[in-house]
Amino acid sequence: MPLLTAYSKIGPGRYRERFGLDFEDFAIGQRFRHRPGITFSQQENVDDALDTFNGAMLHFDAHYAAHTPWEKPLMVSTLTLQRAIGMASKTFGRRKAIPRFKEIVMTGPVFGGDTLYAESEILGTAEADADTGVVTVRTVMVKPDGAPVARLEYQVPVYRRGCGPVKDGGEPVDEARFAAYRVDAEGFLVEQAGLYFEDFAAGESFVHFPRRSFSAVEATRQLRRTLDLSPQAYDAAWAGDGEGRARHIPEAFLIGAATALTTRTFGRVVANLGWYDVELPVPVMDGDIVEAESDVIDARVSRSREGEGVLTVDTRLFNQRRERVLSFRRKLLVCRQSGAGLYTQAGY
Repeated sequence: MPLLTAYSKIGPGRYRERFGLDFEDFAIGQRFRHRPGITFSQQENVDDALDTFNGAMLHFDAHYAAHTPWEKPLMVSTLTLQRAIGMASKTFGRRKAIPRFKEIVMTGPVFGGDTLYAESEILGTAEADADTGVVTVRTVMVKPDGAPVARLEYQVPVYRRGCGPVKDGGEPVDEARFAAYRVDAEGFLVEQAGLYFEDFAAGESFVHFPRRSFSAVEATRQLRRTLDLSPQAYDAAWAGDGEGRARHIPEAFLIGAATALTTRTFGRVVANLGWYDVELPVPVMDGDIVEAESDVIDARVSRSREGEGVLTVDTRLFNQRRERVLSFRRKLLVCRQSGAGLYTQAGY
């Protein structure tokens, strides 16, 4: 089987992350274990129920639920469905849409505190049009012990190689360090979460993908959650129409979002040690689309932690006009291959 890679080469020592497989990469019988998993909480159960006007008190009234056979609030079934699709997106990220679910079956209860993983099997592939082919998928949600709690079967139009709304302009990289999957003892293709320390070299650059957009609603929500009560955060008249901070993405949140955009390459990070020379020359506004890229400046083995190495990385964030909106230098601890047991023991 040809290498299913997570990167394209777009220049000497310069790589762009790839998100999702092309239609041509899928074959009947393939089985995928999607990573990471997610631990569900009762708070997000309440939030999802209320956000969708779900009036079934079984999901948010613990006193009522205590009198039912479940004895505690039951997770909203369609929240499990949403998580299943989201958790599988690293493999099916080049989907155009999901036009049909053959079945959505809940096979076991899910409660706050449960951790779930998604596993998918390819049941069929079919030609569709010049841009896409249709992949038939069965995805099962399981607990860490393998017990299934949900099963869905659906059809996914997936873009063919070289098609789709975003072109990366590069060639897939056939290097083992950039493999998007490892094969486990049961023959599953297990999604990989970042590169090991030894996979990095000073002078290499990575363009992170996908990009992301921001909204004023999101900015205001983030400010509320940080207890930022300053009037310029919410009152447009404070600084004049169009100038209020509520229309800007908050600086601290933007730094966090930019760091998060790098985690598909730096996903084996053990800890962030610090951010330096942080500059925000242009504000990110409502509706802006940003893209992150990083340069590896230095890589050295940790002097105090045998299983880890220290990377020095410069990251820049650009908006859709290629204006630099954020830049910083970061030092981070990254797992060495000698510490890989951490991942395999957890099923990663």
